[in-house]
Amino acid sequence: MSAYHYESNEHNGISSKQQRAGSGGYSQQNSVDEYMVPEEEWEREAVLDPAWERQQKKTFTAWCNSHLRKVGTSIENIEEDFQNGLKLMLLLEVISNEQLPKPDRGRMRFHKIANVNKALDFIASKGVKLMVGAEEIVDGNLKMTLGMIWTIILRFAIQDISVEEMSAKEGLLLWCQRKTSPYKNVNVQNFHTSFKDGLAFCALIHRHRPDLLDYNKLTKDDPLTNLNLAFDIAEKHLDIPKMLDAEDMVDTIRPDEKSVMTYVSAYYHAFAGVYKAEQAASRICKVLSINQENEQMMVEYEGLASDLLEWIKEKRPWLENRATDNTLDGTQAKLGDFRDYCRSQKPPKLSQKAKLETDFNTLQTRLRLSNRPAFTPTEGKLIADIVEAWKGLELAEKGFEDWLLRELRRLERLDHLVKKFQHKCDIHEEWSNGKIDLLQSTDLKQCSLNDLRALSRRHLAFESDLAAHQDRVEQIAAIAQELNVLGYEQITNVNQRCQKLCNEWDELGDLTQKRRLALTEAEKIVELIDSLFLEYAKKAAPYLNWLDGAREDLIDMFFIHTLDEICGLIEAHNQFKATLGEADAEYKNIIRLVEDAQQKCRDNNLDLSPNPYTNIQPDEITSKWNEVQTLVPQRDQDLQSEYAKQQQNERFRIQFAQKANVVGPWIERQHEQLQQLTFQVVGTLEQHQKKLETMELNVTQYRPHIDELEKYNQQIQECMIFENRHTPYTMEVVRVAWEQLHTQLTRQIAEIKNQIYTLEKKGISEEQMNEFRAAFAHFDKSRSRRLDPKEFRSCLIACGYNIREDRQGDADFQRIMANVDPTHTGFVTFESFLDFMTRECSEEDSVDQLTLAFKTLSADKPYITAEELKRELPANQAEWCIQRMKPYTGVEDVPGAYDYKTFSSALYGESDL
Repeated sequence: MSAYHYESNEHNGISSKQQRAGSGGYSQQNSVDEYMVPEEEWEREAVLDPAWERQQKKTFTAWCNSHLRKVGTSIENIEEDFQNGLKLMLLLEVISNEQLPKPDRGRMRFHKIANVNKALDFIASKGVKLMVGAEEIVDGNLKMTLGMIWTIILRFAIQDISVEEMSAKEGLLLWCQRKTSPYKNVNVQNFHTSFKDGLAFCALIHRHRPDLLDYNKLTKDDPLTNLNLAFDIAEKHLDIPKMLDAEDMVDTIRPDEKSVMTYVSAYYHAFAGVYKAEQAASRICKVLSINQENEQMMVEYEGLASDLLEWIKEKRPWLENRATDNTLDGTQAKLGDFRDYCRSQKPPKLSQKAKLETDFNTLQTRLRLSNRPAFTPTEGKLIADIVEAWKGLELAEKGFEDWLLRELRRLERLDHLVKKFQHKCDIHEEWSNGKIDLLQSTDLKQCSLNDLRALSRRHLAFESDLAAHQDRVEQIAAIAQELNVLGYEQITNVNQRCQKLCNEWDELGDLTQKRRLALTEAEKIVELIDSLFLEYAKKAAPYLNWLDGAREDLIDMFFIHTLDEICGLIEAHNQFKATLGEADAEYKNIIRLVEDAQQKCRDNNLDLSPNPYTNIQPDEITSKWNEVQTLVPQRDQDLQSEYAKQQQNERFRIQFAQKANVVGPWIERQHEQLQQLTFQVVGTLEQHQKKLETMELNVTQYRPHIDELEKYNQQIQECMIFENRHTPYTMEVVRVAWEQLHTQLTRQIAEIKNQIYTLEKKGISEEQMNEFRAAFAHFDKSRSRRLDPKEFRSCLIACGYNIREDRQGDADFQRIMANVDPTHTGFVTFESFLDFMTRECSEEDSVDQLTLAFKTLSADKPYITAEELKRELPANQAEWCIQRMKPYTGVEDVPGAYDYKTFSSALYGESDL
């Protein structure tokens, strides 16, 4: 208004300096819009330009007629037709939509003055300070009449224009600048020279109705054509009367600012409905986009949950099955499958589970922030169901590998014992073959005295031999007993063979005793047997038995797992080798007995008869002694090979331990760093998100170290290494720590994104968010990211929430607890706390806002048509609405009409689609 006063007083001859001194409002306006000062200073020199007066007269007349035609009248001469005040009052009634006092119908001057005063009083009642009197209007003073009309235009056509809380003039100018900014050759800086070439008018039309003209064909060099094109289109298609002359605009150095503002304000009001529709469509698009994104997240959640639950359902029976085919190869294959499951199959599913939880929390946060109902997954697919299914999987998995390793060791032990049992049984059966027939022989009756004596000594040697084999029989029985305990699948055959062997041994014992009694009776007639052969027999049998035992030990298989065990075997073997000298001396003594007997026969010209006391031949002893000597270096070689293998295993242990002792602490440090970042946010949320994403990148780039450790672990597993004293870290421990780090990082990044989304959606400042986080962290002493009710109450009070220490305060707090802890877990998570505080500190969109937006698009109808939806909204969102909206069932029967009210309520969970 101050701008009008200044300019209208200029028309009346009042100096600009006087007006500035008397109007503080103008000075303030002047400071806001400094670019107007030189123009207004220049206007003082040109204010009486007749061209300006003609422009104002035509423009104001056209403007008045654009309103008077609504009541079937018009004016032709603006300074004469308003003299009696009747049409002036009628104009004010039309533009204000209010009833003025009844006019005086007389034709006298005082009647006219009274009517004009009624009009001026009405204008003054709207807060407008007038500098014109009724007599001047009645007298037809053109300048005063134009000033009065300009006052009316300012108050009723321009003053209500407001863009970013600026004044009417500034708001209208800013609106023009924004609408024309994309167009070349248009630079709106004022309401006179900026509109001379007509391009600004054409740009305003093209911006809102591109179907009416082709802006790209216009040039700055033909202003007359541009102006006429814009004025003609505005009059024919936009119902804006032609208020300016193109020729006057072009020929005038500086067109009249009031005339241009009046004409441009008509454009603003003509397009205001379009702007409101754009705003309504923008609001609807925003709401629909949120719902579409939420629906997509729900579909993805359902798919991921189904896939994960199906995988768990498939894996559980396999993990719960504790049956094997009782073979080493089958059990090793099953162990390999389980390790492949731990290394390759489970980690992606764990990441999928973490993503499900993160997506679910993100979706619920988005729904809460958008005032949408909470998402309830399909039955059986809740987060709790997935957690329960995962616990069942881990329960089935628990102990599976230990059971497999125990089973593998048992089967290896079984295989070793079976081979040892069979070997010892073969040796014993080879020895006992024919012994029963020999002991049952009736040759005593046919033997001579010498033969009897020989048989007696032979039986004595046999008894010595029998006693020497007692230990082997006991070993065979002990092995059979252990095979029974270990559950050998072919234990029936083992027991049958062992029982047969034991029965035969008992029978041998009985027969031996009977034969010894028989020989004792016959020894009375038996002479002494050659002491030399007897001595040979006594030495040969134990020695041969020792050779058999030594041979058996030398070819015995060994089953060890550590370097200490092989060192113990090597030490025992070295001790055995230390006894070979004594064994060699004993061998020579035994052979010397045979040689002495042969020498005596030669000395006495006798034929050397077979040794009657033993069947052991010197060649057999020599052969077995040579075999033992041959087996000793072979045993050395086998032990050294096993020693090298165990050394390699030890290197593998050390190699794994060195890497694990680096990877394990690194992961622990990352956990500590993540813990600090979780409870301490420095800088903005975006900066904090970058820190977390940088950390996530570092963790991802560290993956080759985990893979390298997996490779070392694979070597250890292939070598059947079961323990490692060089490191406290196992591959399973590292895997779990690694998976937890990755899962927590993903969850924390998602949480920060949700907080950023909360800031954008709710208008919460980052300072407020930091205050919330700091308050929560202060009371979260256990760093568990949750508060008990007492801690939560203290936290709310610290954040400025007023909770009184009385019964009413307790009731208020219980209502808050029911909101933040609807499942009554007894604690408040950080996410629930953050949702509550952001809801308390922000304004949210609502059903009413969305309904109002649809009402605007439908031109205030209680329904909206498919055509209107497709015209005002993007194609995909329009189709999305049409598919979900119910047909309109109101009083009016409109084909193809949709009920947008129930649709809006359904989006916010207040009704069902």
